[in-house]
Amino acid sequence: MERDRDSRHHVVIVGAGFGGLQAAKALGKADNVRVTVVDRYNHHLFQPLLYQVATAVLNPADISAPIRSVLHSRNTEVLLAEAKSVDPRRKVLIVEGGEIPYDSLVLATGASHSYFKHPEWAQVAPGLKTLEDAVRIRERVLTAFEAAERESDPVRQRQWMTFVIIGAGPTGVELAGALSYMTRHAMPKDFRHIDTREARVVLLEGLPRVLSAYPETLSEAAKRDLEKLHVEVRTGALVTDIDAEGVTFGDEHIATRTVLWGAGVAASPLVRSLDVPLDRAGRVKVSSQLTAPGLDDVYVIGDVAAVEQNGKPVPGIAPSAMQMGRHVGKTIRDRLAGRPLKAFRYHDKGSFAVIGRGYAVGLLYDKWRMKGLPAWLVWAGVHIAYLVGFRNRASVMLNWAYTFFTKGGRDMRLITGNVLKRMPALAASTQAPALPPPARPELPVSQPAPVH
Repeated sequence: MERDRDSRHHVVIVGAGFGGLQAAKALGKADNVRVTVVDRYNHHLFQPLLYQVATAVLNPADISAPIRSVLHSRNTEVLLAEAKSVDPRRKVLIVEGGEIPYDSLVLATGASHSYFKHPEWAQVAPGLKTLEDAVRIRERVLTAFEAAERESDPVRQRQWMTFVIIGAGPTGVELAGALSYMTRHAMPKDFRHIDTREARVVLLEGLPRVLSAYPETLSEAAKRDLEKLHVEVRTGALVTDIDAEGVTFGDEHIATRTVLWGAGVAASPLVRSLDVPLDRAGRVKVSSQLTAPGLDDVYVIGDVAAVEQNGKPVPGIAPSAMQMGRHVGKTIRDRLAGRPLKAFRYHDKGSFAVIGRGYAVGLLYDKWRMKGLPAWLVWAGVHIAYLVGFRNRASVMLNWAYTFFTKGGRDMRLITGNVLKRMPALAASTQAPALPPPARPELPVSQPAPVH
């Protein structure tokens, strides 16, 4: 009831990712505004480093921070809830278990996986968007080696030690490079019946080259670096089927028990409830102030916003979401103060994709092309700077330094779930030799009783 009597302008922000967090911070000191941040998780996640959790380089806590510990402004509250839909006519956000009225709404709900009309593939080819996804992938990868250690059939053993990543965008390239590096440097001493250096890592891409959003010279450099790390790169490979036994593309089939998805993303389905024009990826075609068409009080940012600048789409990366969040916060303050509104302008500082230890490619300020160790160092510095919290920065720097100089990794290769039901029968070489049956004790021969 106290909230209902609050006369301040109520801004509801859905999603505490890069964009939502920046919007909340931009509004944190506005006396005439109260902010409610709604998220189905209680933590902010640094998504660009999720693949390092999936490949056991970092711990989940290294790349996440509780939302409540980040947003300290007195005009801001955090609500753990899952948004279901928006009713623009009534100006309410419908969440599980109730409704939240708003004066301004900011949708920063991010993207989910897209399996190109094959939702059944999600069961056998997990994607990488959340901490749960990263831990699940880590578990699958580590379980595959445990299963290969037990496997008695060499064909099945090879299947367990084959890993296929679908999609050669930044996520797929980073996953493939990190996974191949882990199998050849961090794990060889861990097993006795298999050599993890013989693991096969295959990267499939339907387009003619990897990292297609980058200049061709950088794409070729990335492909060469991947091949140096023993990743098999297959371009022009359109996947037609995935099941528990492998992947089919064209006339080829790769037998594998571990398939990872990095090929497609789709905007969060929440924006469909706005009933406004969407692009092919389900993103809202926003105005120059980042508002939904015909809804001046609904702002859409990040991966759910389709923004064009100079005839090219603004990339769906963390820096663009952060800039959108700050712009929306300023726009709301300007609107309440009666000041003129400015159109959103994205300042492209560049983008980088890391391939492995000392291998990366990048484009800085859309001018300078970088590759190799210099690109890796810039990538590392930028990611450390963007991490939330001093503890996270220190922990990640320590882990990276240890991994870089030892070519190994810290002991983070943990399987926390019960996977024993998926294990094959023990290989003959790992079983204890059969013991001979115990000898039957000799019974004394009975003698007739003496006759007296």
